[in-house]
Amino acid sequence: MLAPIDVFKIQYQQSRHKQQQFLTLRLHTFPVNMMAYIPPHMRRSKDMRRASPIPETLQPQFQRNINLRASTSHKKKSAKIVYADHAVSKWFAVGLDDDDQFPTYIHLEPISLEYVERKSEEKPLVLVNSIVTEEDCKLERNCSKSPWEIIAENVHQELLSSFEILRKEMDDQGSEKVKPILVARLGKFLFHGKPSMRLQSVNKIQVEEAILRQLNRSLYANIPSSYMENIIDGVVPAIGVDFLEKKDVYTVKLSDNTRPDATVLCKCNVLENKKLRLYKVELNQVRHMVIDVSCLDKNLDLRLMLCSRKILTALTDDEMNSLRDLISSAVVDPDMKGGLKWPKKGKASSGGRYRVIGVWHTITKAYRSSSFRLKARDADRYDFRTGTAETTREVYLKLKGIVSEIQEPGAESDSISKMLEDSLRLIWDKFLCCERFLT
Repeated sequence: MLAPIDVFKIQYQQSRHKQQQFLTLRLHTFPVNMMAYIPPHMRRSKDMRRASPIPETLQPQFQRNINLRASTSHKKKSAKIVYADHAVSKWFAVGLDDDDQFPTYIHLEPISLEYVERKSEEKPLVLVNSIVTEEDCKLERNCSKSPWEIIAENVHQELLSSFEILRKEMDDQGSEKVKPILVARLGKFLFHGKPSMRLQSVNKIQVEEAILRQLNRSLYANIPSSYMENIIDGVVPAIGVDFLEKKDVYTVKLSDNTRPDATVLCKCNVLENKKLRLYKVELNQVRHMVIDVSCLDKNLDLRLMLCSRKILTALTDDEMNSLRDLISSAVVDPDMKGGLKWPKKGKASSGGRYRVIGVWHTITKAYRSSSFRLKARDADRYDFRTGTAETTREVYLKLKGIVSEIQEPGAESDSISKMLEDSLRLIWDKFLCCERFLT
């Protein structure tokens, strides 16, 4: 009897940067005999998304400031965050000392976030630089390579190979439009414990990269109001981007019993009569590459993410009518979490097929240049399944110029590398300086 097993394909590479090494990890699935012996490090975890990608005994052979994990198939039914079958992920820190260790002025601090503690019953940890302030975070240490060059070298090849896989998937989608997105998100990484590694056992003074690699990680993107004001009033004029538009959007998230592995997103705006108008239907984004960078000399961290989003353009009349009926029954209510409510019993579902599982109300200011879109967003979110609400203030960049360049026939690797490095330099210089927050 045959059953699928996930097999990791590892490529070991040497970077041009001194002492920078990293591996590439991709997940492939092959049929194997169910009775065959499977080594312990290759056995399926109950939670593949959080499983360690390589056996602990092999980890010291590789660059210590890189952490990779296996992807999670986007076919995983209950996943809130969806990964493609061949997704790749990295984590590394920029700002280590000459021995590739965390400097003594870097330590871990527990922080209080009610919604996080409610889930894990532990306060998450953040990396804190005890000497960096908003004023001196622009000072750089003497290094043979700039931080943005180091990041670009670690990202470049992963971006090209991940995009090539995504391109093939896009070609196979037929009439459905798949949109690739390369986004730079800004925030602070939270480190979470798990059953095998509780946070109370972690040394918070002497930070060990090997320990951080065993913890779960998320990006806290809710930035201070002073940071957003500085971006809009200071950075935007300084870098010469143009105001594009301000959008007030309600996103209704639906489960679809014919698509159990996906979430349907209905994008709506508000008409003069306070009713919602549905203008776009798409599926939730799928992550193809996630590269997390802890920026030790800054008060913000960086996440680079290659995603795809499928826009549903071939819905039947019955499907569209069901969606419109569900949307039209919503009532805009600024006092409700997420900004919407369905007052009539049973109206938060449609025909047994669609059911509301969440709502987002976002007000976004968008700015554009020839190479990127800058978004400053206020978001009010509510999850119907868990009953949890979240209000956030976010700044992120869509690196549209790089995506366009990669899609050009005959695009040269050196040209893409240069664009990536230029974008990362701009982000490093202008978008990672912030007053200390969370701690």
